[in-house]
Amino acid sequence: MILKVDGLEFEYPSRPIIRDIRFTTSKGDFLAILGVNGAGKSTLLKCINRILKPQLGTVLIRGDNALALSRRELARRIGYVAQDHDGLRTTVFDAVLLGRKPYIRWEASSNDLEIVLDILKALELDDYALRYVDELSGGERQKVVIARALAQEPQLLLLDEPTSSLDLKNQLDVARLIKNLVEGQGLAAIVAMHDLNLAMRFANRFILLKDGEIFAAGGLEVMTPENIEGVYSVPVTIRRFGDVPVVIPA
Repeated sequence: MILKVDGLEFEYPSRPIIRDIRFTTSKGDFLAILGVNGAGKSTLLKCINRILKPQLGTVLIRGDNALALSRRELARRIGYVAQDHDGLRTTVFDAVLLGRKPYIRWEASSNDLEIVLDILKALELDDYALRYVDELSGGERQKVVIARALAQEPQLLLLDEPTSSLDLKNQLDVARLIKNLVEGQGLAAIVAMHDLNLAMRFANRFILLKDGEIFAAGGLEVMTPENIEGVYSVPVTIRRFGDVPVVIPA
Protein backbone atom coordinates (compact mmCIF):
# COMPACT_ATOMS: atom_id res chain seq x y z
CA MET A 1 0.00 0.00 0.00
CA ILE A 2 1.37 3.40 -1.00
CA LEU A 3 -1.26 5.76 0.42
CA LYS A 4 -3.87 5.56 3.16
CA VAL A 5 -6.31 8.43 3.68
CA ASP A 6 -8.33 8.04 6.88
CA GLY A 7 -11.15 10.35 7.95
CA LEU A 8 -9.85 13.40 6.09
CA GLU A 9 -11.82 16.62 6.61
CA PHE A 10 -11.18 20.19 5.51
CA GLU A 11 -13.27 23.32 5.76
CA TYR A 12 -12.94 27.03 5.16
CA PRO A 13 -14.44 29.39 7.76
CA SER A 14 -17.48 29.82 5.56
CA ARG A 15 -18.20 26.18 4.67
CA PRO A 16 -16.97 22.58 4.82
CA ILE A 17 -15.30 21.23 1.66
CA ILE A 18 -14.50 17.54 2.24
CA ARG A 19 -15.77 15.26 4.99
CA ASP A 20 -14.71 11.83 6.25
CA ILE A 21 -12.70 10.81 3.17
CA ARG A 22 -11.26 7.30 3.47
CA PHE A 23 -9.44 5.23 0.84
CA THR A 24 -6.16 3.52 0.00
CA THR A 25 -4.03 3.22 -3.13
CA SER A 26 -1.42 0.65 -4.13
CA LYS A 27 1.12 0.15 -6.90
CA GLY A 28 -0.46 0.21 -10.33
CA ASP A 29 -3.57 2.14 -9.27
CA PHE A 30 -4.89 4.83 -11.60
CA LEU A 31 -7.52 6.35 -9.32
CA ALA A 32 -9.88 8.85 -10.94
CA ILE A 33 -11.52 11.40 -8.62
CA LEU A 34 -14.81 12.47 -10.21
CA GLY A 35 -17.54 14.94 -9.34
CA VAL A 36 -19.09 18.26 -10.28
CA ASN A 37 -17.31 21.59 -9.90
CA GLY A 38 -16.94 22.38 -6.22
CA ALA A 39 -17.25 18.75 -5.09
CA GLY A 40 -13.84 18.90 -3.38
CA LYS A 41 -11.57 17.16 -5.91
CA SER A 42 -8.78 19.75 -5.94
CA THR A 43 -9.04 20.29 -2.18
CA LEU A 44 -8.59 16.58 -1.59
CA LEU A 45 -5.39 16.49 -3.64
CA LYS A 46 -4.03 19.57 -1.86
CA CYS A 47 -4.73 18.02 1.55
CA ILE A 48 -2.90 14.83 0.56
CA ASN A 49 0.08 16.91 -0.60
CA ARG A 50 -0.07 19.17 2.49
CA ILE A 51 -0.66 22.32 0.49
CA LEU A 52 -3.74 22.59 2.69
CA LYS A 53 -3.77 21.32 6.26
CA PRO A 54 -6.84 19.20 7.05
CA GLN A 55 -8.69 19.83 10.29
CA LEU A 56 -9.22 16.10 10.88
CA GLY A 57 -7.87 12.82 9.59
CA THR A 58 -4.53 11.35 8.60
CA VAL A 59 -2.60 10.84 5.39
CA LEU A 60 -0.08 8.00 5.49
CA ILE A 61 2.58 7.62 2.78
CA ARG A 62 4.14 4.17 3.01
CA GLY A 63 2.97 4.12 6.62
CA ASP A 64 4.50 7.50 7.54
CA ASN A 65 2.33 10.45 8.55
CA ALA A 66 2.57 13.06 5.80
CA LEU A 67 2.21 15.86 8.37
CA ALA A 68 5.38 14.66 10.12
CA LEU A 69 7.53 14.53 6.98
CA SER A 70 9.82 17.37 5.97
CA ARG A 71 8.95 19.22 2.79
CA ARG A 72 11.99 17.71 1.10
CA GLU A 73 11.03 14.17 2.08
CA LEU A 74 7.40 14.69 1.08
CA ALA A 75 8.54 15.92 -2.35
CA ARG A 76 10.55 12.72 -2.76
CA ARG A 77 7.41 10.67 -2.25
CA ILE A 78 4.69 12.73 -3.98
CA GLY A 79 4.81 14.33 -7.42
CA TYR A 80 2.10 16.98 -7.84
CA VAL A 81 0.83 18.49 -11.09
CA ALA A 82 -1.40 21.49 -10.40
CA GLN A 83 -4.45 22.42 -12.44
CA ASP A 84 -2.99 25.76 -13.50
CA HIS A 85 0.63 26.25 -14.46
CA ASP A 86 2.17 28.90 -16.67
CA GLY A 87 4.68 28.18 -19.38
CA LEU A 88 8.10 28.92 -17.91
CA ARG A 89 10.69 31.00 -19.74
CA THR A 90 13.20 28.21 -19.31
CA THR A 91 14.26 25.26 -21.37
CA VAL A 92 12.47 21.94 -21.14
CA PHE A 93 15.61 20.35 -19.71
CA ASP A 94 15.93 22.93 -16.93
CA ALA A 95 12.20 22.75 -16.16
CA VAL A 96 12.41 19.00 -15.64
CA LEU A 97 15.66 19.36 -13.68
CA LEU A 98 13.69 21.44 -11.15
CA GLY A 99 12.05 18.17 -10.16
CA ARG A 100 15.42 17.03 -8.77
CA LYS A 101 15.41 19.87 -6.22
CA PRO A 102 14.51 17.56 -3.28
CA TYR A 103 17.74 15.65 -3.93
CA ILE A 104 20.16 18.46 -4.88
CA ARG A 105 22.27 19.99 -2.10
CA TRP A 106 24.72 22.27 -3.89
CA GLU A 107 24.53 21.52 -7.58
CA ALA A 108 23.07 18.89 -9.86
CA SER A 109 25.11 15.70 -10.00
CA SER A 110 25.77 13.56 -13.05
CA ASN A 111 23.12 11.19 -11.68
CA ASP A 112 20.55 14.01 -11.57
CA LEU A 113 21.32 14.93 -15.18
CA GLU A 114 21.10 11.31 -16.28
CA ILE A 115 17.70 10.88 -14.60
CA VAL A 116 16.38 13.95 -16.42
CA LEU A 117 17.68 12.70 -19.77
CA ASP A 118 16.10 9.29 -19.21
CA ILE A 119 12.72 10.85 -18.37
CA LEU A 120 12.83 13.13 -21.40
CA LYS A 121 13.54 10.14 -23.61
CA ALA A 122 10.81 8.02 -22.01
CA LEU A 123 8.23 10.78 -22.55
CA GLU A 124 9.52 11.50 -26.07
CA LEU A 125 10.59 14.99 -25.07
CA ASP A 126 14.31 14.60 -25.77
CA ASP A 127 14.02 16.49 -29.06
CA TYR A 128 12.52 19.42 -27.11
CA ALA A 129 15.20 19.54 -24.40
CA LEU A 130 16.64 22.93 -25.45
CA ARG A 131 13.36 24.54 -26.47
CA TYR A 132 11.64 27.00 -24.16
CA VAL A 133 8.59 25.71 -22.31
CA ASP A 134 6.48 28.77 -23.14
CA GLU A 135 6.96 28.05 -26.85
CA LEU A 136 5.41 24.58 -26.65
CA SER A 137 1.84 23.49 -27.33
CA GLY A 138 -0.54 22.80 -24.46
CA GLY A 139 -0.07 19.04 -24.72
CA GLU A 140 3.71 19.35 -24.82
CA ARG A 141 3.73 21.64 -21.77
CA GLN A 142 1.57 19.18 -19.88
CA LYS A 143 4.06 16.41 -20.62
CA VAL A 144 6.85 18.66 -19.34
CA VAL A 145 5.18 19.25 -15.96
CA ILE A 146 4.49 15.52 -15.65
CA ALA A 147 8.15 14.87 -16.49
CA ARG A 148 9.17 17.34 -13.76
CA ALA A 149 6.99 15.46 -11.26
CA LEU A 150 8.56 12.16 -12.36
CA ALA A 151 12.04 13.61 -11.84
CA GLN A 152 11.21 13.64 -8.13
CA GLU A 153 11.16 9.81 -8.34
CA PRO A 154 7.87 9.77 -6.44
CA GLN A 155 5.84 6.81 -5.27
CA LEU A 156 2.59 8.70 -5.81
CA LEU A 157 1.49 11.10 -8.55
CA LEU A 158 -1.27 13.63 -7.89
CA LEU A 159 -2.67 15.29 -11.02
CA ASP A 160 -5.37 17.96 -10.94
CA GLU A 161 -7.37 17.91 -14.19
CA PRO A 162 -4.31 17.24 -16.39
CA THR A 163 -6.38 16.93 -19.59
CA SER A 164 -8.94 19.71 -19.13
CA SER A 165 -7.43 22.21 -21.59
CA LEU A 166 -6.13 19.74 -24.17
CA ASP A 167 -7.44 18.68 -27.56
CA LEU A 168 -8.73 15.14 -28.09
CA LYS A 169 -5.42 13.65 -29.22
CA ASN A 170 -3.47 15.16 -26.33
CA GLN A 171 -6.14 14.11 -23.84
CA LEU A 172 -5.70 10.52 -24.98
CA ASP A 173 -1.90 10.83 -25.04
CA VAL A 174 -1.69 12.21 -21.50
CA ALA A 175 -4.19 9.70 -20.06
CA ARG A 176 -2.35 6.86 -21.79
CA LEU A 177 0.95 8.18 -20.45
CA ILE A 178 -0.36 8.17 -16.88
CA LYS A 179 -1.65 4.62 -17.27
CA ASN A 180 1.65 3.42 -18.72
CA LEU A 181 3.59 5.07 -15.89
CA VAL A 182 1.61 3.45 -13.09
CA GLU A 183 1.71 0.06 -14.76
CA GLY A 184 5.33 0.21 -15.90
CA GLN A 185 7.03 1.95 -12.98
CA GLY A 186 5.05 0.66 -10.01
CA LEU A 187 3.59 4.05 -9.13
CA ALA A 188 0.11 5.04 -8.01
CA ALA A 189 -1.67 8.01 -9.56
CA ILE A 190 -4.64 9.95 -8.22
CA VAL A 191 -6.17 12.09 -10.95
CA ALA A 192 -8.97 14.65 -10.57
CA MET A 193 -10.97 14.50 -13.80
CA HIS A 194 -14.12 15.83 -15.42
CA ASP A 195 -14.28 13.56 -18.47
CA LEU A 196 -16.15 10.41 -17.44
CA ASN A 197 -15.41 8.62 -20.70
CA LEU A 198 -11.70 9.30 -20.46
CA ALA A 199 -11.69 8.13 -16.84
CA MET A 200 -13.56 4.91 -17.62
CA ARG A 201 -11.27 4.17 -20.53
CA PHE A 202 -8.00 4.46 -18.59
CA ALA A 203 -8.54 4.36 -14.82
CA ASN A 204 -8.95 1.14 -12.85
CA ARG A 205 -10.35 2.71 -9.66
CA PHE A 206 -12.85 5.48 -9.08
CA ILE A 207 -14.08 7.79 -6.34
CA LEU A 208 -17.29 9.72 -7.01
CA LEU A 209 -17.49 12.79 -4.79
CA LYS A 210 -20.72 14.58 -4.00
CA ASP A 211 -20.90 17.61 -1.70
CA GLY A 212 -17.46 16.80 -0.30
CA GLU A 213 -18.25 13.20 0.60
CA ILE A 214 -17.61 9.88 -1.10
CA PHE A 215 -20.80 8.90 -2.90
CA ALA A 216 -19.34 5.69 -4.39
CA ALA A 217 -15.88 4.13 -4.63
CA GLY A 218 -14.41 1.02 -6.22
CA GLY A 219 -13.61 -0.42 -9.60
CA LEU A 220 -15.47 -0.03 -12.87
CA GLU A 221 -18.50 -1.69 -11.28
CA VAL A 222 -19.34 1.55 -9.40
CA MET A 223 -19.58 3.55 -12.64
CA THR A 224 -23.26 2.77 -13.09
CA PRO A 225 -25.96 4.99 -14.61
CA GLU A 226 -27.55 5.23 -11.18
CA ASN A 227 -24.37 6.44 -9.45
CA ILE A 228 -23.50 8.85 -12.24
CA GLU A 229 -26.98 10.37 -12.16
CA GLY A 230 -26.81 10.55 -8.37
CA VAL A 231 -23.63 12.63 -8.55
CA TYR A 232 -24.21 14.71 -11.68
CA SER A 233 -28.05 14.94 -11.67
CA VAL A 234 -28.06 13.89 -15.33
CA PRO A 235 -29.68 10.61 -16.47
CA VAL A 236 -27.27 8.56 -18.60
CA THR A 237 -26.91 5.24 -20.31
CA ILE A 238 -23.67 3.31 -20.75
CA ARG A 239 -22.83 1.55 -23.99
CA ARG A 240 -19.77 -0.41 -25.04
CA PHE A 241 -17.82 0.02 -28.23
CA GLY A 242 -15.56 -2.99 -28.24
CA ASP A 243 -13.97 -2.99 -24.79
CA VAL A 244 -14.51 0.74 -24.23
CA PRO A 245 -17.46 1.87 -22.07
CA VAL A 246 -19.07 5.16 -23.13
CA VAL A 247 -21.37 7.36 -21.05
CA ILE A 248 -24.23 8.85 -23.07
CA PRO A 249 -26.48 11.52 -21.53
CA ALA A 250 -30.12 10.58 -21.95
